[in-house]
Amino acid sequence: MKSKASQKKIPVVDLFSGCGGLSFGLRDAGFEVVLGVDNWQDALDTFVKNHPGAKIYNADLSKERPAEICNKFGIKRGEIEVVVGGPPCQGFSISGKRNPDDPRNKLYKSFVDFVAYLKPKAFIMENVPNLVSMQGGKIRDKIISDFSEHKYRVEWKILDASDFGVPQKRRRVFFVGLLGETAFEFPAEKIVKPITAAEAISDLPEESVSGGHGYLTDPENDYQKEIRRGSNVLYNHEIIVHTEKTRGIIAMVPDGGNYKNLPKKLWDTRKVNIAWTRLNSKKPSYTIDTGHNHIFHYKYNRVPTARESARIQSFPDTFVFWGKNKASHLKQVGNAVPPKLAAAIGKKLLKYI
Repeated sequence: MKSKASQKKIPVVDLFSGCGGLSFGLRDAGFEVVLGVDNWQDALDTFVKNHPGAKIYNADLSKERPAEICNKFGIKRGEIEVVVGGPPCQGFSISGKRNPDDPRNKLYKSFVDFVAYLKPKAFIMENVPNLVSMQGGKIRDKIISDFSEHKYRVEWKILDASDFGVPQKRRRVFFVGLLGETAFEFPAEKIVKPITAAEAISDLPEESVSGGHGYLTDPENDYQKEIRRGSNVLYNHEIIVHTEKTRGIIAMVPDGGNYKNLPKKLWDTRKVNIAWTRLNSKKPSYTIDTGHNHIFHYKYNRVPTARESARIQSFPDTFVFWGKNKASHLKQVGNAVPPKLAAAIGKKLLKYI
């Protein structure tokens, strides 16, 4: 029989939380999410409805200090054992201008300030992989140095979500710091055969399903059985209706194909390198983005719905997205850390704290 001490859940604060993919995975690993902080209300509404017992706070973390926020929620120094989050990464992204002076690059400083104030036993910080190589690694080294000043031993690693049971090729860098001199060892990849896009979403229909409607088919594989566990109904499966011209162009692209499968006169209709790309039904999905409508279903002539994208991110069907519209749901999904990947990191972290 476990002691009361071993049953105690470890309290977590999630900064730049978004809808809470990182927190949701940690909760599955055995942590207790106390507070989610972000400055987008739609994402916070989703966060609080999917993390029972957690509180939310809409704040600009570049303006409000850790002590002010913690005092609002009665959080005392020493009470929080883990601080996690993903500071906005647009300034580091390979798809952006990668301006080292972008003010968003410095938002991680707010994260450092929170860690310095709360003195948790550990922290997890997630970002795009380009961060570690920008300016010859100077940004990466500066981040490590800032945490080291507060007595944290920091390790980092670029992880691919598809190695951890997520049906998506998604590479992200994780910084994990432990208070003291112990070095964190990242979880080892365990997936022998990656889960494909078709295995994730083949049971979902071509047309929209009204929120709360029952499933139209049975699950077709173990991943779908797992992702449906505890759910009898579908939410967030509303399709985006494209123009007839767009649907016609998509129809010319085969499963796993892209703009190169189109007549050359159509190659320049979209000025992005992933234009007119279909998911490959036999491989993990490409990285789910925030709804720019460039990647299409492997079979249907439309972009994936928020539910299909959530499946590809490893959110269970019980996780419902809230907000103003479909575009908000897609953005929330695309910004999130895949819960299965977060859970793998969390389970390993438990061994240290």
